[in-house]
Amino acid sequence: MTNEIREILSHVDHTLLSPTATRSEIRRICDDGIKYGTASVCIPASYVADAKSYAGNRVAICTVIGFPNGYDTTSAKAFMAADAISRGADEIDMVINLGWLKDQKYTDVEAEIAMVKAACGDHILKVIIETCLLTEEEKIRMCEIVTRAKADYIKTSTGFSTAGATFEDIELFSRYVGPNVKIKAAGGISSIDDAKKFMELGADRLGTSRIVKIVKEMEASGN
Repeated sequence: MTNEIREILSHVDHTLLSPTATRSEIRRICDDGIKYGTASVCIPASYVADAKSYAGNRVAICTVIGFPNGYDTTSAKAFMAADAISRGADEIDMVINLGWLKDQKYTDVEAEIAMVKAACGDHILKVIIETCLLTEEEKIRMCEIVTRAKADYIKTSTGFSTAGATFEDIELFSRYVGPNVKIKAAGGISSIDDAKKFMELGADRLGTSRIVKIVKEMEASGN
């Protein structure tokens, strides 16, 4: 494995969020994350405690809240975040209330992110804005809101909507987020070249299940 591939893997949130994911599949994701040195494994909240017990501190455990639609109440999202952390989650990826954004309830959107961040404490919070459903103006507005709410990352997509990350969205994020906010591209990242391009454009994390699979295939073929 080249140093370039290792560097890419170190920025991958190795993801399994299928509603039919089983304990054995989650443990295989953890094994992969440990073996390939991924930034984290991103898994359903119901498996966090088991994954933490299994993996310990060998790989960070990330989970999702308000996922994938984002319309849970603010108090429910804050509880889910705190509950997941109490069970061993190291990182939280939350979905915004998209209806509030469409209603231009910007203060409410910002307050919700800030409340979930408070529930996360020192743990990383990534804010999923589902770019495929937003106008450019709404994406820019969310860059500003996520920055003010002091979240750690802005994230493109759940991977469960109409499209995933695009190069154009990462370029836009890079222009409009504050210096305290990093960028996560997620959804549809299907090649090493795509991963490299997203990182070159400013993405610090890549939410994908495909990159580890590609590396495994490369190893199997002797490359």
